[in-house]
Amino acid sequence: MSESLSKTKSPAASSLIEVRLRKAQELEQAGVSAFATGFTPDLTVDEFEKKYAGKKEFDETEEVSRMAGRIIALRILGKASFIRLRDATGDFQAYFGRDTVGSEAYKLIKKLDIGDIVGVQGRPFRTRTGELSLLVKELTLLTKSLRPLPEKWHGLSDVETRYRQRYLDLIVNPAARDIVRTRSRVIGFLREYLVNRRFLEVETPMMQAIPGGATAKPFETFHHALDRKLYLRIAPELYLKRLLVGGFDRVFEINRNFRNEGISTQHNPEFTMLEFYQAFSTYEDLMSMTEDMLAASVKFITGSYQITYGDRELDLTPPWRRITVKEALLRHSGLTAAQIDDRNAVFIKAVETGLEVGKEDSLGKLWMALFDEFVEEKLWGPIFVYKYPVEVSPLARRNDEDPTVTDRFELYICGREMANAFTELTDPLDQRSRFEEQVLARASGDEEAHFLDEDFLRALEYGMPPAAGEGIGIDRLVMLLTDSPSIREVILFPHMRPEKGLG
Repeated sequence: MSESLSKTKSPAASSLIEVRLRKAQELEQAGVSAFATGFTPDLTVDEFEKKYAGKKEFDETEEVSRMAGRIIALRILGKASFIRLRDATGDFQAYFGRDTVGSEAYKLIKKLDIGDIVGVQGRPFRTRTGELSLLVKELTLLTKSLRPLPEKWHGLSDVETRYRQRYLDLIVNPAARDIVRTRSRVIGFLREYLVNRRFLEVETPMMQAIPGGATAKPFETFHHALDRKLYLRIAPELYLKRLLVGGFDRVFEINRNFRNEGISTQHNPEFTMLEFYQAFSTYEDLMSMTEDMLAASVKFITGSYQITYGDRELDLTPPWRRITVKEALLRHSGLTAAQIDDRNAVFIKAVETGLEVGKEDSLGKLWMALFDEFVEEKLWGPIFVYKYPVEVSPLARRNDEDPTVTDRFELYICGREMANAFTELTDPLDQRSRFEEQVLARASGDEEAHFLDEDFLRALEYGMPPAAGEGIGIDRLVMLLTDSPSIREVILFPHMRPEKGLG
């Protein structure tokens, strides 16, 4: 008997767990490993179904198949039993007859439980109802499940349990597994799209001496060998732009970013972004490229440009609408054409609305406070919002016609930001001035303001080609394509508050 099993106490005060633990110990005493290895299946469920899809009749000459999976249904009869197994590709039925597996092996079946993982070997056949099944000749217990699946295992619905114990969610909820597969397909599509357009995939540091590329509060850590504070990156932007300086004209990274912010249906402190940069391009070029790339990804995943999100229809057929920040405010905030450029009038509107704004806040910052309050959730989209104020766009190039705004856009779909892009600021003197303004803001208590990155400024002084860059939220895109209401649905292991009793 396994020494670990002989000494194991119940992992929880549960009679069902005690029963399963006792079964595992009895199996070990009978010479059957409760945690075996060495069984290699030669067919998955989908391969099994494709191989025999058109065949109705079988005989003893059929090739023996080896398959494995987790037991999700178990019906033990006197001389015959049916077990439904699930692998990564689907479910299938296995039939056990005492005369086919032998009396000793048939006894093993009575020690099995829903949740156990087994290997089976046998020949295909069809039941009286025509269901393709496996007539089992040999059975191997691979893993004894010591914890029972939830009572309503076919529909685990407690949200916190689903997010906290994602492995359990994946076992019992087919929809959860479908989201994982969709996420993988989306990322694969975006990668292929960019590679086919001569973009080079790269990797940049996740621990940075100076965090930059976004307005966000970073996580801090410390490297003892270097005796210095480091930060988990909030964005890879400044490193990717260094690569443009170095001579690579098209680069991208599918990256993990970390921002020390609150958790909501749209935010997780650790999330995935696609960020890419293209030399000799403008933000208008990226609008067209984004429209094409994301519309194509929707068509690739769903088969159509028309999808449903929540209880509303969404048409992503190109071309997509475009509107400036000012136009959006005039349409949704209640500001008039006479008020929109009057800083005092905009400030009064923000105060009357109950927004937390400072007496010294610039017109651009006040615009964005009202934008967040009145506009964002109304942008069902898809719609590009462009010409953002300079004050909230420290890395974007000023617009030639109106230097108070930048050549920047954000893409909104279903009332949330999906992408952020701009023509890059390549003037090192202007960039230094904006960094210095950010340093002053940080000194005044703004924990999300940029640091001053001298090495990045030095890189710009060597000369960066005109370029445009963009970040796309992978998690939010997957939310859209899977009709998921929360970002936690599409992140395999979202951050949660500590579980009581586990720390």
